[in-house]
Amino acid sequence: MTESETKARGVASIGSERLAQLNAGAEAATLTECLAVDFAALMGSILPGIGDDALAEMRAAASAGISRRMPLAAKLIAESLGPSALQELAHHSSDTARGWACFMVAAVDGMPLAERLAAIRPLADDGHFGVREWAWIAVRPHLSADLDQAIALLAAGWTSDPSERIRRFASESIRPRGVWCTHIAPLKKEPERALPVLEPLRADPSPYVQDSVGNWLNDAAKDRPEWVQALCARWSAESLSPATARICRRALRSIPTKSTSRDG
Repeated sequence: MTESETKARGVASIGSERLAQLNAGAEAATLTECLAVDFAALMGSILPGIGDDALAEMRAAASAGISRRMPLAAKLIAESLGPSALQELAHHSSDTARGWACFMVAAVDGMPLAERLAAIRPLADDGHFGVREWAWIAVRPHLSADLDQAIALLAAGWTSDPSERIRRFASESIRPRGVWCTHIAPLKKEPERALPVLEPLRADPSPYVQDSVGNWLNDAAKDRPEWVQALCARWSAESLSPATARICRRALRSIPTKSTSRDG
């Protein structure tokens, strides 16, 4: 099912009262509710000074995919209201509004990568699943563009954070393939470059982080299956943790197993 089909079916299933709440700034409870939000209606409701031109442009983009509309909304808000709107959005009840804040952080010109990561960190630790996804999706192009520094920064300050959400961001934000995002070609070719991030997470106690690391390695296995197999073999030998075993099962799930034949 396409995003537009999911959105159409979702809007029909939500009900007018709940949809009005979402468009007025209520937090979405499900992915279906996230996709059902009318961006122009929400923008006009929570940002009364946004201006008619911005709302018209947002309405014109209503049929575009959500991954295109999110950065567009952030751009329109920044152009109409300036950077001061970022803090208002970052603390708004609407998860969509907080998602717009993620893309406003990403759109700031000339911000050093360390400062950009510091700015996105509270949103990466947001209590809403959707905001956490927008946080890494928004800044991923900046991480990809300065990959070695990104890996160093994530390894130094994110992989050991007490929050499982922050630790998960470290892995998810630089997945070689990822979801709803452009691939990171250097990590498809040389996944070993990300070991400073992956190694500290190989026995992470959180299933949320385990899934991300396993998916990271499953991505890598599409291009470097032998490397993933060797890494998982080493991790399994060095760590008897159930967490490591779970990560490795997830990492290896797409690699065909060799069957042995017997002469009958």
